[in-house]
Amino acid sequence: MLSLLPFLYLFSIWTKGAGASDPDLPFMVYLDQNHLVSLKWGYDNPQGKITFKFTVNATGWVSFGFSTNGGMKGSDIVMGGVGPSGIYFTDRYAIGNSMPLVDEQQSYELLSLRESEGQTVMTFRRTIQSCDDKDFHITAQPIKLIYAYGITDDIGYHGARRGTKEINLLNYIPRTTPTSHNYFSATVNNVMIPQKHTYYHCKVMKFPSLSTKHHIYQFEPVIEKSDNVHHMMLYRCHSFVTEPVEGPCHLIIRSVACFMVVAAWGVGGGVFEFPEDVGIPVGGTENELLYMLEIHYNNPNNEAGITDSSGLRLHYTATLRQHDVGILTTGIFPQSNYKIPPNASQFHTFGVCNTSLFSQMMHPVPDLYVFAVLMHTHLAGRKVRVGQYRNEEQIDFLALDENYNFDLQQSISLGNIKTIKPGDEIAVECTYSTLNRNNITEMGFATSDEMCLVFLYYYPEIQISECISQPNTRYPLLISDSMYAITSDQGDISAQENIQNSLPQIQWIRDEDNNIRFYGNGMVRKMMKTQNVTCLDKNNNNNNSRASRLSTSWILNPAGIILPFVWIAIM
Repeated sequence: MLSLLPFLYLFSIWTKGAGASDPDLPFMVYLDQNHLVSLKWGYDNPQGKITFKFTVNATGWVSFGFSTNGGMKGSDIVMGGVGPSGIYFTDRYAIGNSMPLVDEQQSYELLSLRESEGQTVMTFRRTIQSCDDKDFHITAQPIKLIYAYGITDDIGYHGARRGTKEINLLNYIPRTTPTSHNYFSATVNNVMIPQKHTYYHCKVMKFPSLSTKHHIYQFEPVIEKSDNVHHMMLYRCHSFVTEPVEGPCHLIIRSVACFMVVAAWGVGGGVFEFPEDVGIPVGGTENELLYMLEIHYNNPNNEAGITDSSGLRLHYTATLRQHDVGILTTGIFPQSNYKIPPNASQFHTFGVCNTSLFSQMMHPVPDLYVFAVLMHTHLAGRKVRVGQYRNEEQIDFLALDENYNFDLQQSISLGNIKTIKPGDEIAVECTYSTLNRNNITEMGFATSDEMCLVFLYYYPEIQISECISQPNTRYPLLISDSMYAITSDQGDISAQENIQNSLPQIQWIRDEDNNIRFYGNGMVRKMMKTQNVTCLDKNNNNNNSRASRLSTSWILNPAGIILPFVWIAIM
């Protein structure tokens, strides 16, 4: 826990308000698309303290916190504001869809809290690693941040004034936005969604002509029917594709070759901006290339008469970045032979990629620098981990999400860049829960099926578009459906998992020209456990927590605690 500043210093900060100066906060992000809520932060080192400056364009109560899945339950929250009687600020935690409870150990140190020019600005800090089990441990992985606020100091239902965003706080890459406001729209127009659970619609289109090379630096979703649009992919087509065409994907892909992923979006994702030194090439020598937008529509109630005009908006600039971006699809072949049994509390599947196979399709193979990922499973997905192996030993996790949320599938900047060297192996592990299912779940394209895909954003761009696998269930033995009889025996389920994952993996690599190479002897290697955060100095933190209880929980505005609370879940 943190030892707090002496009371007189705190009091001087609180009374001076706008006179307080910020610490060195080099990182900044807007938490909402309307730029009404912003967060700045900085830290001394990954084992030390982290400082936040939370700004909201409103003059009521404000709250900011950390969540395992973007929802309210289990979140770690600070709340504050400037009320009629003064400043109030507390460290809280939520146990459900109700008012967060006051944490006995006040682990957050308030530095300043003020209202100025229609804004509320709350600056505070805490240790990165906490010994309080009610606090959220900040690690070098993406963290789901949540916020809410009101327009008065009567804390109640926030309505639409809330949101969530996933950020890598400790490995964040600062980004700058060019002044150019040029963009392409890759959208469909009044597509009639059929009366069936799953429909994939594809549209091959040409972008406006650009005689010289430009870079796409940002893409944003344009979603009309949020209840029906499941995910969207934009592909670059081969040069022999010259005519626009549109219709059901299973018909379109028979006559076109569009395989290089340019942009990817999943449910709950928002705007994604590339780091300032990378961009997706467009125009110039690729000026005549066409692009294909794929939209997966979900219509679980088989409703009739639904039309949609969704898509992506791609912002571009003539100011070229240093590197061209590529997106590599990894994981499990969408129609693989994996079968997930019912009643499984957890069931692991693996897709592998051996990058030594790249040399069969291109030469030389450069180091690939991964800076962001998009993870994708369906409704049974609970965890996704991407392991990196060198010389048959795991050296790192490229990415992981121990609390995967189907409704929050966002492209995430990793902050620190991970290097994939030629010959490295990549393994994508997906963990599923089927406790609420009575039948086998198969890999497939429907939302009720499952997927296990991770899209790696990297540079420099190479011609490889995907590197995926599936278990060879025909060698050395046949796995029959009888193995997946309905059972609640977790031992049987574990045995089924072990058999599938011990089989050789059939890998295949595809390039932008649709050349494919197969390799039948891939293997699932042991994946290390995810490291848990431990306390730096429990005794010292306990002493600091005592100081916190003596200082931070003392609130100048009693009304900051005694209010008619009406709190609704953030997600």
